[in-house]
Amino acid sequence: MLKKGCLITLGLLLILLIVSYGLIQRRLTQLAPSPTIEESPTTIIGFNHIGLVVKDLDKMLNFYQKATDFELVSREKISGNKAANKLFNKDSISYEIATLKSPSFLLELTQFDNQTDTVIKKMPPYGPGMTHTCYQSATIHSGYNKFKKAGVDILSRGEEPIDLGGYGVTYAYAHDPEGNMMELEQMSNFIIWLKIDKDFSEKHKMWMTQVAIMTPNIDKLAAFYQAVYEIKPYRFSEYPASEVGAKVINLDGVSMKGAWFMLDGKEKKMELFQYGGTYPTPNTIYKRSPTELGYSFSLEVLDIQKEYQRLKTKGVDFLSEPQQLGKFWMVYANDVDGNVFSLRQAVDTAYSVQNF
Repeated sequence: MLKKGCLITLGLLLILLIVSYGLIQRRLTQLAPSPTIEESPTTIIGFNHIGLVVKDLDKMLNFYQKATDFELVSREKISGNKAANKLFNKDSISYEIATLKSPSFLLELTQFDNQTDTVIKKMPPYGPGMTHTCYQSATIHSGYNKFKKAGVDILSRGEEPIDLGGYGVTYAYAHDPEGNMMELEQMSNFIIWLKIDKDFSEKHKMWMTQVAIMTPNIDKLAAFYQAVYEIKPYRFSEYPASEVGAKVINLDGVSMKGAWFMLDGKEKKMELFQYGGTYPTPNTIYKRSPTELGYSFSLEVLDIQKEYQRLKTKGVDFLSEPQQLGKFWMVYANDVDGNVFSLRQAVDTAYSVQNF
């Protein structure tokens, strides 16, 4: 018969093995998430762009070019265009748009004529809405330092990005000159090799990775995007309030629930969060217009008419029918929280994420 001390030791070892297995599974899920958009039966192939409606295009374009070194691939003014009027459901829409190309997808800055008198406000971390996208870089080519040099307003506490868990990634939140929030992630070469590609950071100094949306009801919003993508989130997690987390978001006593959908590689994902504790995500959602200041995003599809009809049958609220405008067929929609997103089908394949 085993002695009591041996039984206790075996019990402790069993607990340790169970905990270790759970941690290993969690890390594997983060390194090789499944399902991805490639497993979806839809024609969605990934994010095509992050949209940012700005008040001063010249100022904001200069800021983002200085911070990222992304290539400016086009800048044009649109006015008196029938397709644009239908796309935005306006009698006479007028705007200027500048498109930057990152190694992962496009960043489009747009100034609409109707935003000249809009008051600029800083986006709070808890939302609601699409609060930020993420800029990743290798630690040796720190995006945090580049954005700081460009004049970003760091939200996180301290003078350096924050190490959340000792696994080779540091984090910081910041605001651009018009108060739009962003996440800055600096990754060790080993983590980049595991998650993306061993040579990726040698070819690219910075890239974009995610759409981040804060919601007062994460189950409802996750169910909506599960219906859009026709894949389940690859991960759900809950996080209690912590001191190190408070340093990143500069808020004490905040707990979080999160859900993640993996899109088309290179860390491109959608993350949904619901804040709790001292700063819960407020239920102040409303149907946003694509001409309002702030973020939106697009999903590139191979057959926009097919996806438009599929999502209409699921009750997705579209602003118009698909329109061909320049390099894309496109159509705007609102999710169940009122956030703006669009579908795009590339006419010019040079602007398709398949070639990024």
